[in-house]
Amino acid sequence: MFRLRCVNSFLRRLLHSGTVNRDQVLEQLRVCSVADQVFDVVGKNTAKLSVNHVSLAVGMLWEFQKEKPQILRTIDLVKNHPQFLTLRVLAENKIAHMEDSELIDMLYNFLRFNVDQHDSLVQQMVSEAWLRIERLSLASLSKFAICLNDQQLHHSPLMGHITHIVDQKLPSIDDVRILSTLMISVSSLVSPRLRDSLITRADLLLDSMDHSHYNNPRRIVQFLRSMKYIHRPLLEKCNEIFLSNIPSMDAENISIVLGLCQSLQYNNCDFRLAVKQRLTELIDSSTDPFSFSKLFVALAPMASQEMREGLENNALLLADEFSPHQALAVSEALEEIQSRNLSLLNKVASVIQRNLHVYKPVEVARITQAFLMLQYQNPELFSTLRTTLLKFLQGSIIPYEVTMLARVLSMLPSIRLDEGIISRVEAVVPQCNLNDLNAISFAVSKWVRNDPSYRHNTPSKYVRLLQTLNRCGHERLQTAERLDLLLEELKYISGEWFEEMLVEETMVTLKKMIDQISWTNGPELALFLTRINHICPPLMDQIANVAIKDMDKIYHSAIYAIILPFSVLNYDPVQADELYDACIQRITPHISSFDPHLLVLLAYAFAVADTFPEVLVREIFSINFLGKLDAQLETLPDALNMRTRLRLMELNRAICLECPEFQVPWFHEHYCKQLQKKGNGSLSPAQQQIHRILGEVLGGINCVRGAVVTPYYYKIDFECVLDKRLQPVPYSEPSTLQISDMGKVHWGTSSVENGIDELPPGAQRVAVDFLDPRSFCKNSHHMKGEALMRKRHLEILGYRVVQIPHFEWNSMELSTRDAWKEYLKKKIFKELSS
Repeated sequence: MFRLRCVNSFLRRLLHSGTVNRDQVLEQLRVCSVADQVFDVVGKNTAKLSVNHVSLAVGMLWEFQKEKPQILRTIDLVKNHPQFLTLRVLAENKIAHMEDSELIDMLYNFLRFNVDQHDSLVQQMVSEAWLRIERLSLASLSKFAICLNDQQLHHSPLMGHITHIVDQKLPSIDDVRILSTLMISVSSLVSPRLRDSLITRADLLLDSMDHSHYNNPRRIVQFLRSMKYIHRPLLEKCNEIFLSNIPSMDAENISIVLGLCQSLQYNNCDFRLAVKQRLTELIDSSTDPFSFSKLFVALAPMASQEMREGLENNALLLADEFSPHQALAVSEALEEIQSRNLSLLNKVASVIQRNLHVYKPVEVARITQAFLMLQYQNPELFSTLRTTLLKFLQGSIIPYEVTMLARVLSMLPSIRLDEGIISRVEAVVPQCNLNDLNAISFAVSKWVRNDPSYRHNTPSKYVRLLQTLNRCGHERLQTAERLDLLLEELKYISGEWFEEMLVEETMVTLKKMIDQISWTNGPELALFLTRINHICPPLMDQIANVAIKDMDKIYHSAIYAIILPFSVLNYDPVQADELYDACIQRITPHISSFDPHLLVLLAYAFAVADTFPEVLVREIFSINFLGKLDAQLETLPDALNMRTRLRLMELNRAICLECPEFQVPWFHEHYCKQLQKKGNGSLSPAQQQIHRILGEVLGGINCVRGAVVTPYYYKIDFECVLDKRLQPVPYSEPSTLQISDMGKVHWGTSSVENGIDELPPGAQRVAVDFLDPRSFCKNSHHMKGEALMRKRHLEILGYRVVQIPHFEWNSMELSTRDAWKEYLKKKIFKELSS
C-alpha cells in the first residue's frame, strides 16, 4: 500500500511538472488569428516573453499582412501599435540569444513593417548577422541579402562578402528560389565570369523545379535586367514557364513580367497573346485602384482602340482613388498609347500634383516627360514640375539622376538656368558614362537655343560645359579597355553631339579592340554600326569571320542583328557567300520558333542583300504564318506594328519582282493605296530645282512627270520617255500604270502622245531619282542597300535608272545653272547611250 501511494505521488508530481513546463504563452500566440490578439498576448505577458515568443509574434504579424491583398494591408497601423514598440525593444535586448535563422527572419519581418534602416534595432541586427555570416545557411543568407537590398546596401562591403560566399558555394546551391534571390541581390557586384556561372546554374535548376512557382524565373529575368544582359536561351526557358502559368497569374504579376521582358527588348508572340487574353478576362474583376492600375498599364498598350476607350472610361471612375505611384504608372501608359482623353489626363494630373512631395527625383522626371509627350496643356502643373525638378537638380550628386533631370528640364519651354545649376551638372560630368554624356549634350543644346542671349553669342557658361563634355567623352573612349563595357555605353547613343564630337574617336577605339570581337558581342556591335550608319570594313569583316567560325553558338534569333549591317550598309565581306549560307543554315531548324515580326524583318534584311532563302519565303507567305502575324501585330507597340507591316509589303514586292518562280501573289495593293493617301507629296528645294532644269534639258516641262507611282507602288521623283534616237517624248496627260491579276506589269496599249502608257518602238522609260543623305553611309559616299535594291527593282520594271546623289548636285562644281544642265544631260543622255 505504501509503495502504491509513493507511485501515485510521483505520477501526480510528474503530471503537475508537465503542466507547469508547458509554454502557455507560446500556446496563446499560436491560436491567434488577428494582430490584435497577438498584441493582447504580448501586453499581458511582457515580462515572460522569451526570444522564441518575440520571434513568433513578429512572424505572425507579418504573416497576417502577407495574406491580405496589397490594398487591404495595415502596415502603418501595426507599426504604430504600442505593443509593436514593446516587441522591438525586447528583440533588441535579446539579439545575442537568437538562433541564426531566427535573427535573419526577425530582421526581415521588421523591415517589412518599414522600420527605419537607421533604427538601432536594425543596425544591431545587421551587425550581428555580419558576425555570423560565414555560418548562415544558404536560405538565411538569401534572406539577409534581401534585407540589405531593402536598405539600399547594394554596393556595401557586406554585400561584397555575400557575393564572395555565393561564388564559393554556387555548386552546392540546389534550390532555385534561393539561387534566384541571391542573383538579384548581388547583381550590382557580379563579374562577367560569375554572371555566366550564375546563368549556367540557374538554367540547370530551372529544369528540375516545380513550374507552378513562376516567381523563380521572374527573379532570374530580373537579374538579367539588372545586369543589362540578354541571354536568349535562358529567357526562352523562363518564358515557357510564364506561359504555362498565365491562366493563374493576376494583373500585378503579369505587369511585372511584361515590364521586365520589355526592358530587355524581349517580345515573345505567344506570351503576349496569352497575356492579352488573360488580362481581358480580368477586366471585370479588377475594380479596385491597385489591381486596375496594374491591368491598365499592361493591357492598354496592346488593346484595340475600342478596348482602350473602355479601359480609359474605367480609369476615369477610379482616378481619384489612385495612389501617387499608381497615378505615375497610369500617366506613362497614357503616354505610350498617346491618349487624348482630356478628362482622364486632368484627373491623373490632379492626383500627381497633390502628391508631388512624395515622388523621388527620377519619378518627377518621368512624370514630366510623360505629360510633355502627351502635349498636355496645364501651365500650373508644368510650373510646379519645373520648380520641383530644379530643386532636385540643385541637391543631386548621382550622375544618372542629374542626367535625367537635366534632360527633362531642357524639354520644358523657356527654361533659363543660373550658374549654380550649370555648375551642378558640370560637377558630375566626369563620373558619367558615354550615354549620360550624350543625354547632357542634348540638354545643353536645348538650353543654348532657349537662352535669349544665344542670338548674339553662346554664353560662356554653356561653352565651358560643352568643353567639359567633349573632354570627358574623349577621355572615356581613350581609356576604354573592354569591348563589352564600351558597347553597353554605346547601346542607345545617338544625336548631333555624338556624331560631331565622338563618332570618329569611337571608331578608332573599336578598331583597337577588334581582337575582342566574339560571337557574344558581335550582334551588339553589328547593331551599333547599323544604327549610326557607319561602314567600317575591318570591323565588319571581323564580325563576319567570328560569326562563321562560331555560328553554332549564336542564338538563332541573334542572326538578324548579325546580317543587318551587311544588308543595310550594302557591304559584302570577303566571305559574303559563306556568311549568308551559314546564317541560313543556322535559322532553318528554328524557323517555326521565331517571333513572326522578327522573321519578317529578317527576311527583308536578306532581300535587301539580294538573298532569298526559299525556306524563309515559303514560311512567311503561308496562310498559317500570316494569320499568326496578324494576331501578333495587334499586341505590338504602334511604331513596331507599322514598321513590320511596311517591311512585309516591301518583302512581298521584292519577291514578286526578283523571284517570280516562288509564285508569291502580290496582296498589298490596298495597303499601298492607304500609304499613298497618308504620304507627303511635297518636293524638297533640290527636287524642285531638278524638275525645272530637267524641263529645260528635255525641251519642255511637258516632257517630265514628277512623283510618278510605278507598278508595285514605287514612287520615283521624275520620269521621262526617250525614243530610240534618245529624243524626249512629251506627255499629253498623266497616265496610270497597273498590274494584271498574274502580277505582270501593264503599260497600256496606245501611244504616249495620246496619254496612254504604251511606248513607241525602241523607246525607253527613264527614272530620275534624287538621292538625299539617307541613301548613303554617314562616313562615306557608299550607297546603302535599300537604294541599291530600289534601283534593281525599277530596272526590272523596265526603267533605265538615273541617280543623282546629293553630294554631286550640291557640290561646288555645280554652282551655276549651265553646270547643272550639263550634268543632267550627261546623266540622262551620255550614260544611257553608253
